Amino acid sequence: MSHDALVKRQFGHRARLALSPAEVLKTDDQAHAARTMWNLLHAWWQMMPRQMRTLANADAAIRQARKDIDFLAALPAQAAQAVLKTYFQAWKNCWDGRADAPNFKSRPRTVMSVDIPQGRDLNITRVHRRWGMVNIPKVGRVRFRWTKDLPVDKHAHAQNRITGARLVKDALGWHIAFRIQTLQNKPEPHQGPDIGIDVGVTVPIALSNGETYEHDEWLTGKEKTKLLNLEQRAAQRKRHRKPGERTSRRLHHTYDQIAGLRAKAKRRALDWQHQTTTTIAQTYGAVVVEALTITNMVKSAKGTTEKPGKNVTQKSALNRSISQEAWGRTVTMLTYKTAQHGGTLHKVPAPGTSQRCSACGFTTPGSRESQTVFVCKNPDCGWSGNADHNAARNVLHLYRMGLALNPAAGRAVERRAKRVKPATAR
Repeated sequence: MSHDALVKRQFGHRARLALSPAEVLKTDDQAHAARTMWNLLHAWWQMMPRQMRTLANADAAIRQARKDIDFLAALPAQAAQAVLKTYFQAWKNCWDGRADAPNFKSRPRTVMSVDIPQGRDLNITRVHRRWGMVNIPKVGRVRFRWTKDLPVDKHAHAQNRITGARLVKDALGWHIAFRIQTLQNKPEPHQGPDIGIDVGVTVPIALSNGETYEHDEWLTGKEKTKLLNLEQRAAQRKRHRKPGERTSRRLHHTYDQIAGLRAKAKRRALDWQHQTTTTIAQTYGAVVVEALTITNMVKSAKGTTEKPGKNVTQKSALNRSISQEAWGRTVTMLTYKTAQHGGTLHKVPAPGTSQRCSACGFTTPGSRESQTVFVCKNPDCGWSGNADHNAARNVLHLYRMGLALNPAAGRAVERRAKRVKPATAR
C-alpha cells in the first residue's frame, strides 16, 4: 500500500484505574508534588530577571528543588520535566494570544493530575477481557478497565503506539488517559448528504431533515432527590460553622458525595454526546453548524448598581441550561469525527437563523412565537412549523449559498471572544 494512502492519527483514550488505598495515597502524593512544582516554577519565574528566564535555568532550579524539598521526590523525574515543559508552553500560548497568563494553582480548585511522558514506561498488557495492567512510575503495576483495543503489540507498525499517558483524578476516582498514535488508511470522501444542525436547550440537536436527538435527565429521580438532600445538608452544616473554623470531615464527606453525583451526570452526558456525534459523522458528508460565541451567550444579566439588570433569575437559569448542554464540546467532537469518516464540518454566521423563514427568506423578530413554533409573518407565505427545524434549514441554506466561514477566521473570532486581558506584572 502506498504511503500517500496512510495518515497519522493522534487521539486519547481514558480508562478507569483500580487502585488500592495505598496506591491511591502514592498517586495523590505525586499529584500534590506536581502542583507544588508548578507553583515553585511560577514563583521562580516572577523573581528572575527576564534574561534569566531560560529553559536551562528552570531545569536547574527544579533539580535543586527536588534535592532540597523531600516530598517533591515522590514525583518521578520525567513527570517533573513534563511540568516544566507544560509551564513554558503555557507562556507561549499566552504570548500568542491563545490563553491567559499562567498563575498559581490552588489546592481546592486544581484538578489533580500527573503526566507520564514516556510511553515505553507503561508496559501495557491485557490480562482479561475486561481488565488490563499498566505500570505507573513509583506506584507499580495496577489494573485498568479495558474498554478499547490499544496498540500494545510489539510486532505491529512502529507508528501504532502509545506515546504517553496522564493520570487524572475526579470525583469518581483516578483515571488514566492514554495518548495514542496510529497510522491508518486515509478515509475516502464521504458521499452522504449535507445536513444543517441547530443546537438548543429544549431540543439539544435538531437536524434540517426534521430529525432530532434528545436525551432524558442525566440523573434519575432518586439521584436528584439525594443530590438535593445533600446540598441542603451541606448548606446547613456550613451555616453552623463559626468564622475561621476549619471545615469538618462530615462536611468534606458531603461535598464528596455531591461531586460524585455531578461527575456521574457529566459522564452520562459525555456518553450521549459521543454516541450522537458518531452517528451524525457516519451518516452525513457535510455537517453545518452555527458559529456561536457561547461565552457571550452565558454572560450574567446582573448589570451594575446604576443600571441593574432585568430578569436576572431567568437569565441565570438559561445560562446554566446552555452550559449543561455543552454546545462547544459537541462541535469539537463533530470536527474530528467528521474528518475521521471522510466528511467535513462547516460553520456559518449565527445571526438571524432563528428568525428567518426557511420557506421564503422573510425575517422578522416576531416570527418565533414560542420555543418550539415558528410562524412566518410574511402575508404571501404564512408558513409555520417547528422552530428548531426551521433554524437548521436556514443553517444549511447559508452553507449552500457559499456563506460558510473560513476555519481560520472562525477560530480567530472564538479566541477574541474568550480572551481576557492578562494581568500586568507589578
